[in-house]
Amino acid sequence: MSGSRILAFGGYQPDRVVTNDDLARTVDTDDGWIRARVGIESRRVAAPEETVADMAEAAGAKALAASGLPPASIDLVVVATCTPDVPIPNVAAQVAHRLGVVAPAAYDLNAACAGFCYALAAASDSVRAGSARHALVIGAEKMTAWLDWSDRSTCIIFADGAGAAVVGPARDGEPSGIGPVVWGSAGDQAERITITGDTHAIRQDGQAVFRWATTALHPVALEACTRAGITPADVSAFVPHQANLRIIEAIARKLGIPRERMADDIVHAGNTSSASIPLALSRMAEQGRLQPGTPALLLGFGAGLSYAAQVITLP
Repeated sequence: MSGSRILAFGGYQPDRVVTNDDLARTVDTDDGWIRARVGIESRRVAAPEETVADMAEAAGAKALAASGLPPASIDLVVVATCTPDVPIPNVAAQVAHRLGVVAPAAYDLNAACAGFCYALAAASDSVRAGSARHALVIGAEKMTAWLDWSDRSTCIIFADGAGAAVVGPARDGEPSGIGPVVWGSAGDQAERITITGDTHAIRQDGQAVFRWATTALHPVALEACTRAGITPADVSAFVPHQANLRIIEAIARKLGIPRERMADDIVHAGNTSSASIPLALSRMAEQGRLQPGTPALLLGFGAGLSYAAQVITLP
């Protein structure tokens, strides 16, 4: 098998900004309460007519342009999402057509907030095995379409957006730029995060999820580093799912990764589920916070409860 690598990132956020003060006008909360508990100052909310496919297309187009590849070079499109507007047709095939990618393999993947890491692993394996030459991997969510805006435990957290990456073969003589994935699930705790059948709104046991995330996930991240042949000290960027600032700071401390190397996109993007990791990577690239050629550690986790981690070489 050959190796795989990431060629470029791309991200998209809706125009509408919703601040903590905006939410305080409709639910019993305030700016200080939200910042203290989840670390969010503002988030983006899609327009009513804006779809998951619209956002995925925008992020995918940016990643494709940054990669320098023509659409004809892409032969696999994977969209990680748990909030498709409809179950059929899948988002991936629609996005591929809009971007001018002709007749690719195209499928959606639902591992909730771990979705991008799952999709990246699947695309990497396809490239390494020769099933695809270049893949477009997108995480896209319209979480706000599944919110009860009177529930302050969820409406303050979730937001909308999309992020994407282009995956291709490693250069001749170079090691793989996408390390082995360490993934799994805790199905015995699946009821901690659900969309209820009666209201079709997200419900979660925030305290239970917090305890699980801050105790069970740093060993997963450590194992991903070990399988990639590095230590957390070698990581130039730690990009976990942007679930809650307190959670990701706690995991970073346990890994011994300095705060300045950690993605903190949640402060102004909120929790965008499977979009959060590629969106944060895209934002860090724009800010000049990524060092090309160095290792970054990705860690996705969320509903399922599902998790996945891998080390990538930054493009």
